[in-house]
Amino acid sequence: MGKRICVLEDNDAIREIISFILEEAQYEVKYFKNIKEFKQGANGFNANLFLLDVMLPDGNGLDLCCELKADSATADMPVVMMSANFSAAEMYSRCKAEDYIHKPFDIDDFVSRVDAQIH
Repeated sequence: MGKRICVLEDNDAIREIISFILEEAQYEVKYFKNIKEFKQGANGFNANLFLLDVMLPDGNGLDLCCELKADSATADMPVVMMSANFSAAEMYSRCKAEDYIHKPFDIDDFVSRVDAQIH
């Protein structure tokens, strides 16, 4: 496999779709359902990109994005945020993510945005 992506998405159906799309595009992917799981498992994976949902059962992906950008170990890692409830302007004003994908997303657009950040 090639590049590695950590995906934080609490919705099982969306996580399954993302899994299919990214693995088909030859990415190695590790999935997390909540922030607690992410914080416990993301460190050892050596990801090349973080793909984060905003609304999560145990917190907010925007806050996690801010934490990742404030940490010297992950500050330079690309972060792509996903949400059905926030606009791109709101996302960019609240965290320093490299990109934002609105749900529901177009599959080709999704892949091209991930590719642009990881290559």
